Amino acid sequence: MALSTEILFQPVTIGSLTLPNRVVMAPMTRSHCPGGVPTAAVADYYARRAAHDVGLIITEGVLIEDPAAGGYPDCPVIYGREALEGWRLVIDRVHAAGGRIMPQIWHVGEVHRLGAPPNAHLPGLGPSEVRDGDQVVVRAMDEADIERVVAAFADAARNAREIGFDGVEIHGAHGYLIDQFLWEQTNRREDAFGGDFTRRLRFAEEVVKAVRGAVGDNFPVVFRFSQWKPQDYSARLAPTPELLAALLLPLKEAGVDWFHASSRRYHEPEFPGSGLNLAGWAKAITNSPTISVGSVGLDDVSWMEANAAGLEPLLERLLGNEFELVAVGRALLADYAWARKVREGRFSELIPYTRAALSSLN
Repeated sequence: MALSTEILFQPVTIGSLTLPNRVVMAPMTRSHCPGGVPTAAVADYYARRAAHDVGLIITEGVLIEDPAAGGYPDCPVIYGREALEGWRLVIDRVHAAGGRIMPQIWHVGEVHRLGAPPNAHLPGLGPSEVRDGDQVVVRAMDEADIERVVAAFADAARNAREIGFDGVEIHGAHGYLIDQFLWEQTNRREDAFGGDFTRRLRFAEEVVKAVRGAVGDNFPVVFRFSQWKPQDYSARLAPTPELLAALLLPLKEAGVDWFHASSRRYHEPEFPGSGLNLAGWAKAITNSPTISVGSVGLDDVSWMEANAAGLEPLLERLLGNEFELVAVGRALLADYAWARKVREGRFSELIPYTRAALSSLN
């Protein structure tokens, strides 16, 4: 007998925020914001999913105010009058459709290289210098850079609260700036921000503390983290539960309310000897609410194509209280009505994911 999807669609209150259900739209870069400004089409895109039973939307990565923050074309920003007004429209539309929405604030770090938009003349910024021959393509951040970027994260979070977002997510995953400080392969510093695990964590802690200070209490601060990196799917920030605790507990102390644990396949155990996935371990360690993500509703991790897959393993984990929320990525890119169809048991109508969904604002 198939498990009921009812638990996915029960309202849930986490701290100060009540969500209509447990379905979250995962953040996915869209490159549809010329000049960094969200358009009416972007508002339609998010509102369409909220109107079809997505309880919480976490937006695509939104760039903080730093000249080297971006590395891809037409990504949105969260500063400046025009962009903030664009986000107000998005927020209003999502709220009118019954959903909640948070921005994912973002600095790409060393992913930005000379020639990359929007400031192609600048080298990237990262924890350590990167050269291409004699040319510096990534500049190692000095203390002034660190202070400026930390302040920019705080300003972004403050802007998010002031214009009406329901919380803020800090992008600390997937090989971008915060993750670059955390990972020993990209952080080769020998100062207070590099070296052992505790010092590599300091930059993330400083960002979280600054964000918490900017938004005050009773405003959800979410931290997204991952073990894997785009250049190394087998990478492990924390190869043991003890090291995962050493990563997450200081971030909770610094001000994180929820953890968004990014894995490529939600149904895979994170450590030997336990069936818990990464979100399950994060919750067990921190006793904080967690979001699980990774190929939900699809049978493959490919960005090329994937077919719809059953949700029984997911529902079993939810019923077991392994995590609070479930983030859906590519399935919601392909099918804005995915959550509504799942809620109504219309599984035969689910649209397979194909690469064409990556460039669409449907």
